[in-house]
Amino acid sequence: MANFNKVILMGNLTRDPQLSYTPNNTAVCDFGLAVNRKYRGQDGEMRDETCFVDLRAWGRQAETINQYMNKGRPLLVEGRLRFAQWEGKDGQKRSKLSVTVENFQFVGGAPGGGGGEGDRGSDRAPQRAPARSGGGSNEGPPDEAYGPPGEEHGPPRDDDIPF
Repeated sequence: MANFNKVILMGNLTRDPQLSYTPNNTAVCDFGLAVNRKYRGQDGEMRDETCFVDLRAWGRQAETINQYMNKGRPLLVEGRLRFAQWEGKDGQKRSKLSVTVENFQFVGGAPGGGGGEGDRGSDRAPQRAPARSGGGSNEGPPDEAYGPPGEEHGPPRDDDIPF
C-alpha cells in the first residue's frame, strides 16, 4: 500500500521562533502557527475555529525563519506530520503531533508596509542556544523524536533516482 504524508498550512506565528543548535551544530527552530477557519454553523451563524500547530525547521531554513519571522507574521509552510511519544516526569505516557518543515514561503509584505529596505521582520540576530535535553520532561517529546531530516527520511536526490 502506498503512503503519503504532506501537510500544507498557512497561518500566523503564535510566538517568536526559538533557535537552538544540536551538539553537531545543526540549527533547529521551533515555532507555533495558528491556522484560522471560518464556517457557518447549523444555526446559520458564522463561527471561527483556530488550530494551533507546533512546527520544527532544520538547517538553513531554521536560521532563515528565526531571522525574518516573529510573532503574528503570516507564513506558508509545507511539511510532514510527525507523531512523537514519550513518558513524562509523572510516569504518564504522552504523545504529540507536530509538523517538520520541508519548505516555506513568506506571505505578505514587510511590517510597516513601506517596501524598500526597511524592517524586514525581526531584527533579532540568530542566537546560539544549547540544544534541549530530551527525556524526562513533560513539556514535550525528547529531541530524538524529531531528528533532522536525513537522506533516508527526506525526498530522494536526483542522483539517487535509478532512472
